[in-house]
Amino acid sequence: MQTETIQHTLNQLLEQINSVILGKDHQIRLVLTCLLARGHVLIEDLPGVGKTTLAHVLAKVMGFSFQRIQFTSDLLPADIIGVSIFDKDTASFKFHVGPVFAQMVLADEVNRATPKTQSALLEAMEEHQVTVEGTTYPLPEPFFVLATQNPLHQIGTFPLPESQLDRFTMRLALGYPDARTERALLRGRDRRDMLADIQPVISVEKFIEIQKAVTQVHASEALIDYIQAILAYTRESPHYRHGLSPRAGLALLHSAQAWALLHGRDHLLPEDVQAVLSGVIIHRLANTAEQIDPQAAVEQLLMEVPVS
Repeated sequence: MQTETIQHTLNQLLEQINSVILGKDHQIRLVLTCLLARGHVLIEDLPGVGKTTLAHVLAKVMGFSFQRIQFTSDLLPADIIGVSIFDKDTASFKFHVGPVFAQMVLADEVNRATPKTQSALLEAMEEHQVTVEGTTYPLPEPFFVLATQNPLHQIGTFPLPESQLDRFTMRLALGYPDARTERALLRGRDRRDMLADIQPVISVEKFIEIQKAVTQVHASEALIDYIQAILAYTRESPHYRHGLSPRAGLALLHSAQAWALLHGRDHLLPEDVQAVLSGVIIHRLANTAEQIDPQAAVEQLLMEVPVS
């Protein structure tokens, strides 16, 4: 597919999503970037700002199979993955798939479940498969997890372990709408009614083609040097307990490639890396001085790591 054709298709997607989720174009572009990069996204925000609606809209416009899992303290791993049940007719156990077997999975309020249940997503997110009783089952393609998380100060939350956080390509926040957007929401149609009218803009097969095109976006040696310099800075800086891992470096590269393709380019610019940097690294860096604003730490990184 040509870059112009891809951009036209992606613009149609964005237009349809923005007609329902108002005033959040930048965040929607970042979520779509994660999808294109074959990653997953964690949205941390207060209840009621549109996180669940966004997941529904994304699944609808792309024609993905969709499952919503409400995470609670009594949820078990089998409730996510599935369970083997004895079939008396065949005198054998038959595996009944769980809700994780969908192209788009909404893990709602993921940090309200216990760490044992949270870990049920690890293999699925990394390898697009699950293993039950020694048997491996592939998940549908494409496979995308959009998880929502309540702020950690709220009652009944369990912080996600670092290994789980690292599976998310980006962590984002939607935030409150501005006054103009909120007025349009108050005076407009109910978002749930609008969801019923949405039709797919793209086929699953075509979207997979666009995902493959992301890897063809050219990254020059100078751009790779820039990404490596960012990784090295986080590993050597006294501001962080641990630097970014190689997996984080790959997430940064692939996200920047997807961002470039989304904006009609077949080659990477430093601006593409900078556009996705905050979402990719904030949840991966443990700041030694927790009172420092994470966004300020990212801005400091950008100032101290020169573009090659």
